[in-house]
Amino acid sequence: MQQSGRPTIKDVARAAGVSPTTVSHALNGKGIVRRETIERIERIATEIGYRPSAIARGLQKSRLGLIALVIRPLHSLDTFLPEGVDYFLRIAGAASLSAMEHGYSMMLIDDPTRPGVPFSALAADVYIVTEPFENDPVLTMLSEQRIPFVTVGADPARRGLFPEIDEGAEHQTRLMLSHLAEAGAQRIALVTGTDRNDWNLGSQHTLAEWSAAREQQPLVLSLPEVEGERVGEAVIDHFFGGDPAEHPDAIFCLTGRHASGVAAAAIRRGIRVPEDLLVAAGSGAAQNRSSRPTVTTLDLHPEEIAQLAVEVAVRLAEGRPLEGPITAPSATLDIRESTTRG
Repeated sequence: MQQSGRPTIKDVARAAGVSPTTVSHALNGKGIVRRETIERIERIATEIGYRPSAIARGLQKSRLGLIALVIRPLHSLDTFLPEGVDYFLRIAGAASLSAMEHGYSMMLIDDPTRPGVPFSALAADVYIVTEPFENDPVLTMLSEQRIPFVTVGADPARRGLFPEIDEGAEHQTRLMLSHLAEAGAQRIALVTGTDRNDWNLGSQHTLAEWSAAREQQPLVLSLPEVEGERVGEAVIDHFFGGDPAEHPDAIFCLTGRHASGVAAAAIRRGIRVPEDLLVAAGSGAAQNRSSRPTVTTLDLHPEEIAQLAVEVAVRLAEGRPLEGPITAPSATLDIRESTTRG
């Protein structure tokens, strides 16, 4: 009778005329098994197509060679493939290839604390968590279970408590504010997402300082990331109602899709971009490169961030100490038509 399914350790034991325990010891180098018995068991295992479980062997060695990547901003979106946004693909792809360079595999997972999470989501040796939320339950779980992890961006409520890569959210905001001011802006509004992460909160803090230094009230509006370009009309309504003297002459949106929607809505209202209103984004999307006008963005260099995160994760997985603060590569400007006046 032909065997169905994947061969098991019991099948090897039956064919070799030994116990499953003997097979396990022979294939894993444990216990006392005669050399000729080991060779016979290895030959039979090969003949019938038996392969030991990689997970089981990894657990025996206390390491699977597996890094898990948890991209927390995806939790707030209605899809894992938001239209036009390549940041997540770039960071996941670069992290996967970098993991392979270090002899590890990369696993991209959703929230490992959610009910019904598959076992594999909890099986990694070390975790990389990007843009954690304030008091993020993922970090709490990993910390309580003593599973090593590194964050890209700090947990705003627990800054410095866990290994973290500083993305420089405040530096990114200052870089863009300076560019907009040099392009002629005197009153800059900020549009953030609603996630309480370091990116959103740090940018708000920086704008508040920038505005205070100019004796202005900060203009800030937080809208859900999931709304994408649909926020455009709401942003224009919010900032361009009331006293014209209070209207901004530049709008900095942290997400590229928000910025694309704002630029389009402004033009529909007869507000010229960039002549009347400068528009820029803190993270690019495909729409920013193809729209008319094209939209100025920051390049956050996700590939370099991913490679750095993997290097740190590998050190943690192997029990090697980290050396001082870890800072991500500095963002750079991609200046386009939306902030370029003739």
